Amino acid sequence: MFDRIDRHDGAVNAFCWVDREGALGSAKESEARWRAGAPRGLIDGVPVGIKDNLLVAGMPARFGSKLTPAVPAAHDAPAVARLCEQGAIIIGKTTMPEFGWKAVTDSPLTGVTRNPWDTRMTPGGSSGGAAAAVVLGMGNIHLGTDGGGSIRIPAAFSGCYGLKPTRARVPAWPASPLGTLAHVGTLTRSVADAALALTIMAAPDARDVYAWTSSAPDFRSGLEEGVAGMRVAYSPRLAYAKRLDSEVETAVTAAVRAFAELGAHVEEADPELEGDPIAVWDTLWWSSFATLLQSFGERVQAEAEPGLLVAAARGLKTPVGDYIRAQLKRADLHQIFARFFARYDLLLTPSMPRAAFEVGYVVPPAGEWGEAWTQWCPFTYPFNLTQQPAASIPCGLTRAGLPIGLQIVGAIGADALVLRASRAFEQARPFGALQEPRVR
Repeated sequence: MFDRIDRHDGAVNAFCWVDREGALGSAKESEARWRAGAPRGLIDGVPVGIKDNLLVAGMPARFGSKLTPAVPAAHDAPAVARLCEQGAIIIGKTTMPEFGWKAVTDSPLTGVTRNPWDTRMTPGGSSGGAAAAVVLGMGNIHLGTDGGGSIRIPAAFSGCYGLKPTRARVPAWPASPLGTLAHVGTLTRSVADAALALTIMAAPDARDVYAWTSSAPDFRSGLEEGVAGMRVAYSPRLAYAKRLDSEVETAVTAAVRAFAELGAHVEEADPELEGDPIAVWDTLWWSSFATLLQSFGERVQAEAEPGLLVAAARGLKTPVGDYIRAQLKRADLHQIFARFFARYDLLLTPSMPRAAFEVGYVVPPAGEWGEAWTQWCPFTYPFNLTQQPAASIPCGLTRAGLPIGLQIVGAIGADALVLRASRAFEQARPFGALQEPRVR
C-alpha cells in the first residue's frame, strides 16, 4: 500500500498525513493474530484512510485549514473507533478543502488535489482526497463526509463508489456545526466493501444524540438479491435542474435501462417539488460556516481562504426567523419525499450534470454553470436536507475519458436496498479499475 502511495500520491496529492511507522506496526500485529487463527474482526489488517475532518487518535485533524492546530487528536471519531475495533489499519488522513466549504479539493494548507483520470481536472470535493486515494488503490476503504454531496460528487468525478448513509445510521462526534446535514460515509472500489464498512460503522455510539441506538444490521445480507420486482423512478432533472450535459444524459439513461433489464419496474417520474430547494440548504449551510469561522476571531481574515470568507459572510446576515423557516421547509421537503417513496423503492438521477472540470476553480471556468458551486451539482444536496441514503456509482466515461456517475437514492433507513441495487448494477455494468494516474 505504501509502495502505491510512494508511486502515485505525488501526482494527485490525496494524503495530508501518512502514518507509515504506526501502520506497519499494526500490520505486524494483525499478521500475528491471523497466524494464531484469532483475527480481531471483520477487517483485521485492511488499510483504511480517513478524511481530515474526522478524528483519529494520535493524528492531527486540520480540516484543510491553517486556522487549526497541528496537534494530535486524543480520541477517535465513532466510525474510526468501530473500524479499529475490528482490526482496520489506519494509514493516514486525506485532503479536503478548508472545512469542506466547496465541492472541489484544494486548500491553503494542503494545496491542490487532482483527479486520477486526468490530473488537469478536479476530483471533486469535499472528500476529494479520499476519492483519489481509493481509485488508485491507496487504501481499500476511505471514510468521507457529506453535507451537500461531498461523498457523491468526488465519487462521480473520480470513478468510485460513494455511499452517504441515512444520517442517523452512522454516529458522528464531535457534533458538526452543520448539524444533521452532515453524514459520515465511505468511498470504495466496490459495493461489497461499502456494505462491509457500513456494517461495522453503524454500531451505536452514545456520543451522537441524533444516531440510532439499536444495533446495526449486517448490510452484506441480501446484497446479491438483485432488483427484480423493485419499483424504480428515474428523474433526469429532479424537475428543476437547468442543465444536463448530453454525454451524461446518454450514459445515465443507459444505466437506467440496465435496471429494467434486471427486472425492475422503471418509470420516469419527478418528485412533487416546489422548485429548487437550494435556498433552504443555503440558509442552513452558510449560517453554519459563519458561526464556525467566528470561533477563530480576527485570524480568519489573514489565514482563511478568501472565497470561504466571502461565502460565509452571507451567513452572518441570516436572521433567526429565516433559519427557523428553513428548518420548517426542510420538514416539508421530507414529507414530499416520504410520499414519493411510498410509491417507489428507489429513485435514480444523474450524480452530477457534467464531468469533472479543471483544477483551480470553484465553478467550471467557462461561466456556463453559474457562480455558486451548488449550481453545477443540483442532484446531491436535497438528500442531505431529507437525510436519505444516497450513493453514486460509475456508469460510464465521457469521450474525454472522464467518469460519469449514477445516483441511487432510497427512503430513510433503506440503506440495505440502496446497497443491493448498487451491487446489482455493479455486476451488470462493471467499471474497470484505474491502475495508475493519467498525468497530463
